[in-house]
Amino acid sequence: MQTSADMSRATKRSSEIADTVNRIRKIEANQGVNPDALEAIRSELLKLAAKTELFSMDDFPPPPETAGNPSCLYLLSEDDDHRFALYANSNNRRYVNAPHNHTTWAVIVGVHGEEPNRFYKRTEDGGVEQTGSAVVRAGTGVTFLPDDLHSLDIAGRAPMLNFHMYGLAIPQLFKRQYYNERDHSWNYYPPHTDIRDMRVDSESAA
Repeated sequence: MQTSADMSRATKRSSEIADTVNRIRKIEANQGVNPDALEAIRSELLKLAAKTELFSMDDFPPPPETAGNPSCLYLLSEDDDHRFALYANSNNRRYVNAPHNHTTWAVIVGVHGEEPNRFYKRTEDGGVEQTGSAVVRAGTGVTFLPDDLHSLDIAGRAPMLNFHMYGLAIPQLFKRQYYNERDHSWNYYPPHTDIRDMRVDSESAA
């Protein structure tokens, strides 16, 4: 059962998210999609992520140990046209994925815990080559243009919560591709199956 404190925190969280996304819309409208614009978006998300009292692991718990997937996405904001989608990614177990693109711009910033990222470029033979890495944690973040490639390698030694924001909502990203090193092939991602809507209805929050 939600307490009045829970409801108040949810309402405050919704307001802070709405203000942040509104500023991000303006950044894209004024600057377009380029590295400088994504850095500005990252700065806005870092300000939101710093409000850790609104984004606890209790509010965004990872899947239970019995679940097949070690992580889940909580939908925090999405426009009616599916643009400017913000998610909280919650995880507490080992998780590794393949090098992949997003087909839209993406920004990841840390809230709790650590999310190791690896960066890649395509090679002439159709494969990938790692070009760098970064650990996303509180106070840090990474940005991606639509064709940029990365993978995650989460150790799962402690609970983790990050913001993942996309120019277009994940269920609309039908052409996302990942690289299968075993057979040297590129494949399309299947639809994401665990997205939990955490948006607060403006009327019920009033």
